[in-house]
Amino acid sequence: MDLLNTVRTPQSGLSLASAGRLESCTVDDGGRLTLTLTVPREQAPALSALCDEAAKKLQTLPNITSATIILTAHRPAGAPGPSAPAHPPRQAGEQAASPPNAAAQSTGASRGKAPSAAGGHRPLGGAPAAPDAPVLPGVKTIIAVASGKGGVGKSTTAVNLAVGLGMEGLKTGLLDADIHGPSLHRMLGTSGKPEVVEGRLQPMQAWGIRVVSLGMLVDEKAAMIWRGPMVMGAINQLLTDVDWGDLDVMIVDLPPGTGDAHLSLTQKVPLSGAVIVSTPQDIALIDARRGVTMFEKVHVPVLGLVENMSYFCCPNCGHNTELFGHGGARREAEAMGVPFLGEVPLLADIRSSGDSGVPLVIGAPHSEGGKAWRAIAHTVATAVRAMQHST
Repeated sequence: MDLLNTVRTPQSGLSLASAGRLESCTVDDGGRLTLTLTVPREQAPALSALCDEAAKKLQTLPNITSATIILTAHRPAGAPGPSAPAHPPRQAGEQAASPPNAAAQSTGASRGKAPSAAGGHRPLGGAPAAPDAPVLPGVKTIIAVASGKGGVGKSTTAVNLAVGLGMEGLKTGLLDADIHGPSLHRMLGTSGKPEVVEGRLQPMQAWGIRVVSLGMLVDEKAAMIWRGPMVMGAINQLLTDVDWGDLDVMIVDLPPGTGDAHLSLTQKVPLSGAVIVSTPQDIALIDARRGVTMFEKVHVPVLGLVENMSYFCCPNCGHNTELFGHGGARREAEAMGVPFLGEVPLLADIRSSGDSGVPLVIGAPHSEGGKAWRAIAHTVATAVRAMQHST
């Protein structure tokens, strides 16, 4: 706290020590210090600007290898702020600043900003768009790819579906809305950061589609220690602060589960449909069922279920082994009255394609997995054209 008291705002002379209240202080076995301070809400913007310098001071302490300062600013009870969404999340407090490690701090993108009256939470910084500015005005169709749980291949499906739609002749964009685990930049082999033109991010080009991921803006080692309002603010910025241009379809890779990101997206943009990804076993299908129900409750049509890891195809003998069972997603789709889009096998090539940055529909289009995703993309492209024709 003595060190924190040496870093002060030039205008008022405030310091993190004098204005903040210590909530927690932890040091792990690697010497990584994490300090959480509660600060007055109105002082959060000025105090968050001190975090970089203060963290460097903390790194001079004995046995400390890195330091992270997390600021929280709690809203007084019974006094919701003017920028609260129509359906506010359940959190009692909102994170005002969250600078991760020094490498991530240098990007300026991973530090949470206190909400402004005009723009709400803006974790990526920059000036807010006009309140009446249209959201994705040039995008005809928006499709979410979701899963009830993690580890079922949702992001891999989103990548191959988006690139497959591009191969179907549709102008396609891909938005990585998995804020806590952005990985699409790696799966698509992109490097560097998006350009900024007149204050707006320009999507990167990869395999015939336009793509933006938070992973392009922050250090890969940065932990996104963000609460619900910050997550929703980041998604809002990726929708409104990016120059997406004219697109036939945008694929949005959502986080696992049915949380704040899903609610924010359905409130902000008119989703045309959702694709649910599951593996065949019952424990995964329980969560997939929740995903279908969630989209039905917010009146978003479910375009269908994809059964990923449907079977293991032995590369030596060609024998199929149903490691997680088989056909569960098809039966679930029939029971819930939604389309079944197809099954994708479990292949080593799929894993290696994600690591190499070359989607399977590009690198091995005639493999079992490549053909499966091409067929799914063709089905979804047909649905997209039908929706656009009907409107």
